[in-house]
Amino acid sequence: MAVKQMSRDSYDKLVAELNDLIINKRKEVAERLKVARSYGDLSENAEYDEAKNEQAILEAHIAELQYTIDNAEIVDDSNISVDEIGMSSKITIKRLDTGKIETFTIVSTNHANVREGKISDESPIGKAAMKKRVGDVFIVDAPAGELRFEVVEISK
Repeated sequence: MAVKQMSRDSYDKLVAELNDLIINKRKEVAERLKVARSYGDLSENAEYDEAKNEQAILEAHIAELQYTIDNAEIVDDSNISVDEIGMSSKITIKRLDTGKIETFTIVSTNHANVREGKISDESPIGKAAMKKRVGDVFIVDAPAGELRFEVVEISK
């Protein structure tokens, strides 16, 4: 994985989530394993199998978060350009075929939430919009065909 750009806020949220998983969630899963082991025969113990599976998923999630944090490049919010779309830019775009105008903030993959108007820099729209300027038109390949957008505004 290449360096992953993210805002200080996104980075801090990832670190907090990682710490919570390591400090609290690991203890909870360890306790479930301990209780499940006390039920006896592990070969036919569904509670034990479930707790082991939960532990594996938790450890994979911890490793993924750690890898993302280790490869993070923090983008200083004060350096967000209003001339060119980049990480943490708030963009207003117009879909050219329908005239529909939408506003999004470009965020890291871990914090994307379309309902909140946050799209990933790796999403089709986010990726296509990067480095564009007001007035630029960009094309997004979608299952329904090519979608054309125009950049209306860029802000912090």
